[in-house]
Amino acid sequence: MDEIAVSTVVYLPPEEIYEFLVDFPRYADYSKHLRDVRQSGDGSPGTRYALYFSWWKLTYTAESKVTDVTPPTRIDWTITKDVHAVGRWRVEELDDLPADAPSEDETACRVFFEVEYDPDSVSAGDIDLPRFVSLGWVIDKLRPVLQKEAERIVERIVADIEGRPRRVELTIHSKPGS
Repeated sequence: MDEIAVSTVVYLPPEEIYEFLVDFPRYADYSKHLRDVRQSGDGSPGTRYALYFSWWKLTYTAESKVTDVTPPTRIDWTITKDVHAVGRWRVEELDDLPADAPSEDETACRVFFEVEYDPDSVSAGDIDLPRFVSLGWVIDKLRPVLQKEAERIVERIVADIEGRPRRVELTIHSKPGS
């Protein structure tokens, strides 16, 4: 399994962050490659999403389902078609504000975006590849794109949720073998 995990500090209470994150269809506004999101459900377990991606010469629709929620700290999901992948948003309230916190802020949380996926679970028949392009080549090229996309989404969400632009320090978490 490969893993992508990005976190940052957000200066809001966990309840406000969670309500923002559970509104998944708006993510298309933050992503360079996510073109559209269709939702079936209210964000609770069982809610399904069709995510329309476009990158290079490829287009792909990922299908996901919310598997569990623990308001206001966690949203778990799984991909239900073509690739074995699971992920989550986690919100951990901090006991103390970071030393560089804006003076007007009184609360802070660390927000994590985590995805685990098995690139070997995808077969060439699952994705419509251009002629003479191997699935292995696509997977190798896509790994850094996925990491950058995760970073981009978190940065843009922070600016929107806090209602002000600021420099966002991202922490990239990885486990051995990722």
